[in-house]
Amino acid sequence: MKDTLTIAPGMTADRKRNITQVITDYSKRLMGFIRKRVNNEADAEDILQDVFYQFVGNTQPIEQMTAWLFTVARNKIIDRQRKKKPEALEDLFGEEENEEGGLNWSEFLFDASDNPEKDYLRTLFWEELNNALSELPEEQRQVFILNELEGVPFKEIAERTGETVNTLLSRKRYAVLHLRNRLSVLKDELLNY
Repeated sequence: MKDTLTIAPGMTADRKRNITQVITDYSKRLMGFIRKRVNNEADAEDILQDVFYQFVGNTQPIEQMTAWLFTVARNKIIDRQRKKKPEALEDLFGEEENEEGGLNWSEFLFDASDNPEKDYLRTLFWEELNNALSELPEEQRQVFILNELEGVPFKEIAERTGETVNTLLSRKRYAVLHLRNRLSVLKDELLNY
């Protein structure tokens, strides 16, 4: 764990013992539960620590400790999965292109060299992207443009629009799926030309 969970010095001795006992009794079981549901050890440790931070900060009585801890752990796992980095412009290119040795969009899109062929491909790409963006519903198009092309964070977009971050993430995901599909058509045409 990155930080050490500490118990506030102003707590009563009984409360400190109770917290220490709960952490000792449940750490191993909770960690096993969390590990089965996340991809890496660091995330599992972070989630476990978050669960115990919430437990230490809780001021309400807990009647069913096991149920409470496992519910908090499940909620932390879900929160972590929701907060994963959303699909980005790089995801439009796909990993398989590099592995197959085929067309690599990212290789030339942001390349500033004076190569006429790359300029032409860049122009085709941006035209196709603009056409595909125009096919999207306004909400999806705006979220994609603001976040991906203009670099506006989701939190700021949420403040501007009054939408939740999760709604914005979902809209961007649908936009990326559509754009990926449309750009794959262009890629196929270029590869089979």
